[in-house]
Amino acid sequence: MKKWKIVCAVLAALLLGATAAYAATAAAGSQGDPLVTLSYLESIFKPQVEKMAEDAVSAHKDELQGALNDAVDERAGTSTFAVVTLSRGQTITGKVGCEVMLRIGTATASGGSPALIDTTDGSTLNSGGELVTNHLYMVTIEPRTVTATAGTVKLLVRGPYTVK
Repeated sequence: MKKWKIVCAVLAALLLGATAAYAATAAAGSQGDPLVTLSYLESIFKPQVEKMAEDAVSAHKDELQGALNDAVDERAGTSTFAVVTLSRGQTITGKVGCEVMLRIGTATASGGSPALIDTTDGSTLNSGGELVTNHLYMVTIEPRTVTATAGTVKLLVRGPYTVK
C-alpha cells in the first residue's frame, strides 16, 4: 500500500511538472493556451504592436520626407521665374516647356524654325530672329537656344534650362 502511495505521488509530481512546463512555454493566445486576457493585451501586446509600427514609420520617414522635399523643390522651380543674366555670346538652352522673357538687352533665338513660340502675340520666332523686350517665349522643340547679343542681357526664365 505504501508503494502505491509513492508511485501515485511520483506520477502526480511528474504530471504537475509537465503541466507547469507546458504552461510556461505556451504562448498566450496559441492553440495550447487559447485564453487571452485584457491585461495581457493592454500591458504586453499593445506596446509591442505600437513599437513595431513606430519602427516601421521611422524607417520610411526620411525616405518619404526626401521624396516630398524633391517634389516641392521641383514644383517651386517650375512655377516661379528666375532672373538670368548673360554676357555677350552666352547662350541659354531651354527644354520643352521652358519660358523666356527678355527684360534688358538684346538676344536672338536659334536651333531651327520655329525657334520659339511668342506667347504674347501668338506668333513664331524663327532661328536668327531677335527677341522682343517683354514678350514671353516658350520652347516647344528641343534644342532651342537664346544667345545674348548685347553686353548684358537679363532674362526671366521659368522651367528647365542650362546656361553656357
